[in-house]
Amino acid sequence: MDSRTDDGSRGTAAGRPVLEAPDIARVLTRIAHEIVERAKGADDVVLLGIPTRGVFLARRLAAKLAEITGSPVPHGALDITMYRDDLRLGPARALAHTDIPPDGVDGRLVVLVDDVLFSGRTIRAALDALGDIGRPRAVQLAVLVDRGHRELPIRADYVGKNLPTSLRETVRVQLTEEDGRDGVLLGSAPGGERPHGGGARPAQQAER
Repeated sequence: MDSRTDDGSRGTAAGRPVLEAPDIARVLTRIAHEIVERAKGADDVVLLGIPTRGVFLARRLAAKLAEITGSPVPHGALDITMYRDDLRLGPARALAHTDIPPDGVDGRLVVLVDDVLFSGRTIRAALDALGDIGRPRAVQLAVLVDRGHRELPIRADYVGKNLPTSLRETVRVQLTEEDGRDGVLLGSAPGGERPHGGGARPAQQAER
């Protein structure tokens, strides 16, 4: 059900839209250009998305990089489930899929891709998981939304949108591949509680 927010924009029960489909397409194009500029091309770039929505974002970035450079860019998925520091705090988690490109990551510039950067603990787990796979030349981080409230000294190299939030707010990323539409919604945590999650991952996979 739609409703009007205080600033007159149209919201939903899930929250107020802060990015819509054209905005997401635009920021991904910008991030792709920034990667090419910073890496002086994309010859040794590998994109690894963090399940679930980070994988879809990595695929989209790979397609945009291919458009810019004229060459395919390897991309895959990096499951971090067994590297999380909160495994003992909740029920068992289902493993996601790790898919590393055939040429691996050794000596390559690996760009980790995720939907929301919050505490930084998901990215710490991703770095640990990556270290067990190979030894990249360098590792960078691209996120669609940085909502702040870091608990670890981790910073994104490429950010679609910096979104200042309170701990009583939620940020939900919706992507067509998973949700049927593209958008980013800012809402309130149920009952005003501090959210444990960053993006629209299922609760059992939400970032701390």
